[in-house]
Amino acid sequence: MKSLLFCVVFLELVWFGYCHDQSRNHHPLAPAFFIFGDSLVDSGNNNYIPTLAKANYLPYGIDFGFPSGRFCNGRTVVDYGAMYLGLPLVPPYLSPVSIGGNVLKGLNYASAAAGILDETGQHYGARTTLNGQISQFEMTIQLQLQPFFQNPADLRKYLAKSIIAINIGSNDYINNYLMPDRYSSSQIYGGKEYAILLIKTLSAQISRLYNLGARKMVLAGSGPLGCIPSQLSMVRGKNSSGCVTKINNLISMFNSRLQDLPNTLNKTLPGSFFIYQNFYDLFHDMVVNPSRYGLVIANKACCGGGRYGGALTCLPLQQPCLDRHHYVFWDAFHPTEIANKIIAKNTFSKSTKYSYPISFYELAKL
Repeated sequence: MKSLLFCVVFLELVWFGYCHDQSRNHHPLAPAFFIFGDSLVDSGNNNYIPTLAKANYLPYGIDFGFPSGRFCNGRTVVDYGAMYLGLPLVPPYLSPVSIGGNVLKGLNYASAAAGILDETGQHYGARTTLNGQISQFEMTIQLQLQPFFQNPADLRKYLAKSIIAINIGSNDYINNYLMPDRYSSSQIYGGKEYAILLIKTLSAQISRLYNLGARKMVLAGSGPLGCIPSQLSMVRGKNSSGCVTKINNLISMFNSRLQDLPNTLNKTLPGSFFIYQNFYDLFHDMVVNPSRYGLVIANKACCGGGRYGGALTCLPLQQPCLDRHHYVFWDAFHPTEIANKIIAKNTFSKSTKYSYPISFYELAKL
């Protein structure tokens, strides 16, 4: 296991060094990109903690070049987001890559199995909750960033110009609320009350980020979890779109409140600006109309086992599907690289179709 971790670290150093060189002559839209979230955007932090939620083995990373810890066959949606900003791939906070000048272009704090609530995902073992990720960001500012700036005003300006992406909330459902045998949340809260709890908690966490200097923030809505292979493999009673209605209804309660949050926060946190990314509608359309996006298989995992490929996880050295560019889902929970690329094109670009109230590009230019 130690030799595997060494190989991953070595390849990370080579890869991020290459990406840094590739972006050196560009003029990025923002000085840095800081990422918070779960396995959808984790770039390898869980490689360094004792947890069952790991993706540091093949076939994960088969199209990335090596198994970096990303829960995908290739790049994640925020990898493409960094590309749209003109920045190199953002290294994981816990990796040795995240030292020295690399930190100036941003860090990724996301942790697989993490949620808005501290208890979420605890059955996997260690994971860095959103509260923990924000504490890591605070340490980054104090210990790593401050030495690069001559005075506090310059540091504040740098942080205010940087982009903060928050993609979290899915685990609070699939690894908490929808697991009544392990968690009591569904017995305590109705769907509406639970969504209110999540938004209230997230709002306080965003205020923490604001107090640390964050000003430009991207809030990603949760995707239609009733359409992912893991839920399809467990739950009967799908609707005409092939998804589980009761689960998607729960997610819609959360997303509708998350979408309204920027209106409140933009008024209550002076100098801040928030945008909401509507991943739900975009991803749902990809599932219902895959051919519209050049995809073919919309309800089965490329790597997995059992019904829809969602009953078993993608195992070490398992042979995945060969036509990965035709699949929406890589494994029981996560999109393929091609799906991430499509999502990023519609949310991390100049498009306003799935971004509210302005595009990601416009936010970066502010």
